[in-house]
Amino acid sequence: MNQGYFDSRFAFDPRRAIVWKTLCEAYFQKLVTPTACVLELGPGYGDFINNIRCARRIAVDSWEGTVNCLDPGVFVRVGSVTDLSFVEDDTIDFAFASNLFEHLTQAEFAATLEQLREKIRDGGTLNILQPNYRLSYPHYFDDYTHISVYSDRSLCDFLQNHGFSVIQCLPRFLPFSIRTRFPVWPVLIRVYLLSPFKPFAGQMFVRCAPH
Repeated sequence: MNQGYFDSRFAFDPRRAIVWKTLCEAYFQKLVTPTACVLELGPGYGDFINNIRCARRIAVDSWEGTVNCLDPGVFVRVGSVTDLSFVEDDTIDFAFASNLFEHLTQAEFAATLEQLREKIRDGGTLNILQPNYRLSYPHYFDDYTHISVYSDRSLCDFLQNHGFSVIQCLPRFLPFSIRTRFPVWPVLIRVYLLSPFKPFAGQMFVRCAPH
């Protein structure tokens, strides 16, 4: 992703930090143990990896600017997520990717999964948060860098056919975007996560593990 994308479509927004700090505290931290090794694919501004608490944090992103956004304790590699050769095999407890795989071709996604199968240790998981086309199709291609389409059904099928077993699939997890007229308040985010009703949901969350 070039700098122009981060200057326009994915420009810095302080509301994003509020959202991710709350998401980590209220949801994702429960899935990560204090001794875990966490790998984030495509961290961007680092809102997830900077807020998650664990023993070791690793990140890889093709955007050079991500280096200046991550905490000093995060090991960062600038490069493609299709090359994870710098990560030791059987070391990752929790791999995470947010709004990433819709930007890759299916061949690139498959290549990334092939490597992750070697990097994730027994009992570890791959955790994916991204737009659910079935729910977000009116806005899906507002982002000109979206080149692949996945719904909750097709994503689970793709994972299953590339060496991963789906543990959990939440088709309606979060709204499609923070670009909304509604306020970004931590209490509202926590209520949304707990509510069985998800108005404006457009993002899905899928947990899986190598099989």
